[in-house]
Amino acid sequence: MQMICYNCGCDLSEHDFCTGCGADVSQYKKVMFISNRFYNDGLECAKVRDLSGAVTSLRQCLKFNKNNIEARNLLGLVYFETGEVVAALSEWVISQNIRPKKNIANDYLEMIQSNPARLDTINQTIKKYNQALKYCDMDSTDLAIIQLKKVLSLNEKFIRARQLLALLYINSERWEEAKAQLIKCASIDTGNTTTMRYRMEVDEMLTPVDGNKAKRIKKKDDVEIVRFKSGNEDIIQPAVSRSSSGLGIILNLMLGVCIGIACAWFIIMPARVNLAAEDYEAKIRTVSEQLDSKTAEIEDLKSQLETTRTQFTEMQEELESYEGYDGSMNSSYALIQAADAYLADPENIQAVAEHLDAVKVEELGEDSQEAPISLYNTLLSVAGPQLAQSFYDTGYEAYSSGDYEVAIADLSKAYQYDPTNGDALYYLAQSYNHSGDEAHAIQMYRKVTDEFPDTEKAAKSAGYLEQLTGSNE
Repeated sequence: MQMICYNCGCDLSEHDFCTGCGADVSQYKKVMFISNRFYNDGLECAKVRDLSGAVTSLRQCLKFNKNNIEARNLLGLVYFETGEVVAALSEWVISQNIRPKKNIANDYLEMIQSNPARLDTINQTIKKYNQALKYCDMDSTDLAIIQLKKVLSLNEKFIRARQLLALLYINSERWEEAKAQLIKCASIDTGNTTTMRYRMEVDEMLTPVDGNKAKRIKKKDDVEIVRFKSGNEDIIQPAVSRSSSGLGIILNLMLGVCIGIACAWFIIMPARVNLAAEDYEAKIRTVSEQLDSKTAEIEDLKSQLETTRTQFTEMQEELESYEGYDGSMNSSYALIQAADAYLADPENIQAVAEHLDAVKVEELGEDSQEAPISLYNTLLSVAGPQLAQSFYDTGYEAYSSGDYEVAIADLSKAYQYDPTNGDALYYLAQSYNHSGDEAHAIQMYRKVTDEFPDTEKAAKSAGYLEQLTGSNE
């Protein structure tokens, strides 16, 4: 690399002065030579992964020439390789400030700054490592080990974190684990003196003193152990073995049974209770769903019932509009049924009479020319005599036997269907008289005298009238 004058910037020759400005550069050349020598030494150490030696040489190089960009960039790379990301970034930033352009440090910084995830990982690594140091100060070894494992999961090349983890393993006499960590440290930095010192301590504890002769070691809790080598295996066992007494065995068995019962109570029972609770909740949900279904069905039936009631009311109102308030439709319907019964069987006088009884003449209309009145009169002219004779026979028979109530009903119908039947009217009056209904008896006797004058029935009726009216007076 060509040297330049520190005063004017001209290229220096083999002379001890600057050919451009005449400045004395003999001491300057010696300083640059020493700086370059340390840089070359640091570069050689870095090539063989002696990163600690490389850091030492490169720092010396920068002491003699702080503007040595190549040395500063290489120092940043060595720091980055050992997990010292902050120190690496510091060196690259200084290098960038010295030479803003055509500097590979720009690429290094951009590679890290353009990846937010990597920046966050670096930040978390520093925080967790500092937390592990606090745990060590608090003598919380287990927490510190857990925290350091997290640090190494984020940055497995962090030499200081791995060395601290190995030291904690040594403090806990976990020699094999400490040795594994130190081997990884040596694979990253072969010349780290701290790693070598820890490794010597671990190897000394893992190696017997005299071949196969056992080595006694006192642990922290004053329990003596024996370490010896069997072939290629290291055997570690307690120096004194104590046999348990019979009482101790029984106590241990009882303790085991108690622990088993406790586990069953606190682990199995809650699970069974939860299972039973889930079954109960499932049954409740099923019943609730059934109730909801029944409720919906009841509501649907209520709605249908309400609709049916509404339709019934509407139909009833419509029917009343057809029938009228005087019930003429009922009488007309009964008249039609009477005619139908007579046409079906003229001899069935009883059926015709039942339908004609339901007919109210005044409801059929006042005009005798109307069809219902005409039909009624026709039925009376055709079937009336037969009906009258039939009711007269049954009525007279009831009168003769003293059943005046039946006699009154049948004789009234006989006279209704045949107004010319004076005997029916006379015996009707007699039935009223014998039953004690004198008012109706007088009325019927007068009808006999008025409608059938000059007859024997009229004369007898007149005599009864005199008796009844005389007694009333």
